[in-house]
Amino acid sequence: MNFYYILVALGAMLMGALVCYFFFRYSTRGMLKKAQEEAEIIKKNKIVEAKEKFIALKQEHDGKVRQDEQRKQQREQQLNQREQQLQQRDQQLKQREQQLKESQGELQRGQNEIQQRAQKMEQQQKAIDYKQQEIERLHRQALAQLEQSAGLPVEEAKKQLVQSLKDEAKTDAMAYINEVMDDARLSANKEAKKIIIQTIQRVASETTTENAVSVFHIDNDEVKGRVIGREGRNIRALEAATGVEIVVDDTPECITVSGYDPIRREIACLALHQLIQDGRIHPARIEEVVAKVTKQVEDEIIETGKRTTIDLGVHGLHPELIRLIGKMKYRSSYGQNLLQHSRETANLCAVMAAELGLNPKKARRAGLLHDIGKVAENEEELPHAALGMKICEKYGEKPDICNAVGAHHDEIEMETLIAPIVQACDAISGARPGARREIVETYVKRLNDLENLAMSFPGVIKTYALQAGRELRVIVGADKISDKDTELLSFDLAKRIQDEMTYPGQVKVTVIRETRAINFAK
Repeated sequence: MNFYYILVALGAMLMGALVCYFFFRYSTRGMLKKAQEEAEIIKKNKIVEAKEKFIALKQEHDGKVRQDEQRKQQREQQLNQREQQLQQRDQQLKQREQQLKESQGELQRGQNEIQQRAQKMEQQQKAIDYKQQEIERLHRQALAQLEQSAGLPVEEAKKQLVQSLKDEAKTDAMAYINEVMDDARLSANKEAKKIIIQTIQRVASETTTENAVSVFHIDNDEVKGRVIGREGRNIRALEAATGVEIVVDDTPECITVSGYDPIRREIACLALHQLIQDGRIHPARIEEVVAKVTKQVEDEIIETGKRTTIDLGVHGLHPELIRLIGKMKYRSSYGQNLLQHSRETANLCAVMAAELGLNPKKARRAGLLHDIGKVAENEEELPHAALGMKICEKYGEKPDICNAVGAHHDEIEMETLIAPIVQACDAISGARPGARREIVETYVKRLNDLENLAMSFPGVIKTYALQAGRELRVIVGADKISDKDTELLSFDLAKRIQDEMTYPGQVKVTVIRETRAINFAK
């Protein structure tokens, strides 16, 4: 029984061993197959990676080869260029050597010629020395014979002969000089008169038309009421903004603008024209239009200066000098328009300089600028000629032009020939018939002095001399002077005018104090 169990157990063990063997073998085959497949995949991936790496390495190698070839070609080109440069330098050196050989040959020939000439010079010098010795010997013999025949020493005879020759020469020279001087005076006077007459005849001139009043024409008399405004506020604002006197009377279809300064009159007339055309006339609009017109007049001054310099052919002037030339249009000198006078003087100078054989362009330039000091911005205590010279020096004009400007009234010494020409032509332009109506220079100066005197008081903003200097209108700041102080200012100003100035009749002093409140709606 036990043996039977043992056999069963052995059989079961044998069966289990067989089962385990077959199971292990089956599972081992599956794992081997799977491992082989994975190995194949890994092998393929490695082969692909190796190929890609090989391709990348090949491309990199090809790139390096190409770069090496490019570098090699560049080096070959550089070597070729250097070879060509060396060949050119070699040719240049050969040419220089050839030139050096030729110059050495010429130098050798020159040295030979110099030696030959030196030998000839030595021979000539020996011959001259021999002749000189012979002449001295003969001269001594002649002097000895003269001493024996004259009975005087040689030095004494020389002195007497030289003195007699001097006296005779002085007499002849004085007679000749007097004769030449008389002829020169006669011919110079005739020639100078001829040049001046020809110069005057060749330059066209105009008579003066400047005055201190401008007439502004209107279409109908209804406009006068709008210009005056309610209780005269419009006309007061216009007078205060422009510094002129607006006269609105019974004269039909015209308004009179009075003022000694032509620029102020021009601004007032243009402002009136724009205000009447626009139709809006009130104090704020008046100030706006006057400011705009002032800018337009300033632009017109610059344009006038440019046109004048172009017409006269004067180039290279400083812009500030051009502006001052344009400002001459609105300034008169002894009743004569200053710009017209300067243009006329410039043309006269050019003609006269051409007649005398001098530079007409410089003369024309000096003639145009000779009265520039009359329109200076800062009127210093200097004559206008000296002030004009100072302005020309400031803006880079040449010394001969500056001297001509400063010397045309003999304030300084004349140093060039252009200066007397400018002086003569200035006198011709001012002294001809019809050039100047009356002497108003002192009148204009008195009005300027009136305004400057009022501006010297503290708190004064603007001053205007009106009615030919019979009224002085002073505008003061409301934040600086009270109503009570305005009366005191008016009294003090009238007292100073009475004590310090000379004037005909009487001067009315009007002090205006205004309070303005300005805001903006946004």
